[in-house]
Amino acid sequence: MKFGIYPAYICGQDVTGDDARFVHTITARALIEDTFPSLRLKRDLDLGVVDPHEAGERVVGACVVADEGMTALALESAARAAPEWSRVPLTERIEIGRRIAERLLEHLDPLVEILVAEGTPRSAAEDMMGALPFTSWSRETLEWCAEQMEFRRTDGDREMILRRVPDGVVCINPPQNAAAVNALNGLTALLAGNAVVVRAPRGVALSCMYAMREIVAPVLEEAGAPPGTLNALCGPPMLDAWMASEHVDDVLYFGGSRKGLEFEADCIAAGKKPILELAGNDCCVVWHDADLDAAVETLTQFFMNSGQICNVPNQVIAHPAIADELIERLVVATRKIQPGYPDEAGVVLTPVLGVDWFFGCLGEALAKGAKLVHGGRRLEVDGSPSGTGFFVEPSIVRVDGLRDARSLSVVRDETFFPLLPVIVPEAGSGDDALLEEVLTFVNTNAYGLRNSFWSTGTSTIERFLERATNGGNLKINDSHSTFLPFLPNQGGPGLTGGAFGEASHPMLRTTRLQGVSVIRPADSRRGDSGETAD
Repeated sequence: MKFGIYPAYICGQDVTGDDARFVHTITARALIEDTFPSLRLKRDLDLGVVDPHEAGERVVGACVVADEGMTALALESAARAAPEWSRVPLTERIEIGRRIAERLLEHLDPLVEILVAEGTPRSAAEDMMGALPFTSWSRETLEWCAEQMEFRRTDGDREMILRRVPDGVVCINPPQNAAAVNALNGLTALLAGNAVVVRAPRGVALSCMYAMREIVAPVLEEAGAPPGTLNALCGPPMLDAWMASEHVDDVLYFGGSRKGLEFEADCIAAGKKPILELAGNDCCVVWHDADLDAAVETLTQFFMNSGQICNVPNQVIAHPAIADELIERLVVATRKIQPGYPDEAGVVLTPVLGVDWFFGCLGEALAKGAKLVHGGRRLEVDGSPSGTGFFVEPSIVRVDGLRDARSLSVVRDETFFPLLPVIVPEAGSGDDALLEEVLTFVNTNAYGLRNSFWSTGTSTIERFLERATNGGNLKINDSHSTFLPFLPNQGGPGLTGGAFGEASHPMLRTTRLQGVSVIRPADSRRGDSGETAD
């Protein structure tokens, strides 16, 4: 095996348990080329029937599957470590964060290779992992978060301190579709003084465990962090165990909105803080004076991973004056997007899990008057149409009119497949009235991850900035999907983050404000003899 076996990492030790079980990673290329034999091989490897060294290049690594005892041990370990770790000075923790960012860059190539083996297209893997040291873990982000941790004021003899204190033990439940990158984003909770437990999903455990074991853990160990500051293990869902544990304070949960909001209620009932990173259904507005080349470039980001990520523009609102030209350009650009194996250069499409869902939404949209302007077929890996292909052709539908657009599921709901609706408002009203209509549409979106606006008109931009309140992120003439330093790149209100959702820096979200006032005794300035000290 290329990358070896990763046990659980608990209290600074590798732990396999009394009766070790493993989950193996078979390359996505093998699964696409020869699906059923590859799945059978994975099953036999996991059961221990086949020696991994006999499987050749198809298997790239394995992780130990944690049992209930290991799950409990990880929580106990984090609870023991949290008080000591929180006493480490903030400046030292921020320096540790900088070292983690450096280590990420040093390990970028092998981490990308694992992600590609798990099925992430190479270009997406390079972009996601290569950006982390310059976004969530950048100097600008870490220093800004550190500045928010404490403010001091004086009023005569009284010193007033407004500070953020760590919550304690934070558990991270990253999503199957982007486990490693989201686990690493969430791990900035460490720098606030929290101890952390990370669950690596079994389907993509290898990249997540590699990041924890080869990048983060060594930096913490070198810095002398108490054992248990970080705990990482692969296993089945652990939410019930986390909710029942007296040791857990926060849970960082990634997933769909319906289950996520149910979890939020259960979490609050259990006395835990839920930090939700749920669905996105972003709007991208293209105005009549937009740079259409730049707008089309950002819109094609929707098709990354076949639309199976949350931070892409899920719906377009095109000003009627440029709608035809925008759609024509978008179709030309979309035709260049083809399936392929994830290890091939330029590939952005991945197999689509919800094919029936795709055709259901497409059928509903067409039945209600939408027009299919491109796509709508299943494809084989070579791009040929097929009734059984794993891929779905990048698809575009035109929806005329804002008023009834949300009667269509493809507009109203988050989708996880490559079907992009372009909504064209009715012409006739002036631009001022139309902009108000569009702003109302954007602000009433039930989701709130991010939105973008494309225009070259200064007054129009300022009006959009003033009125667009929905979303944790707002991009103006800037790439819709990319992450940036200093700005929070996740989080938002509504179906994206729940009742308490907001733009999310996990380092801050896993802390709580504490107000402190101090009047120091007068004799604290005197020596033992009662005289004022020199």
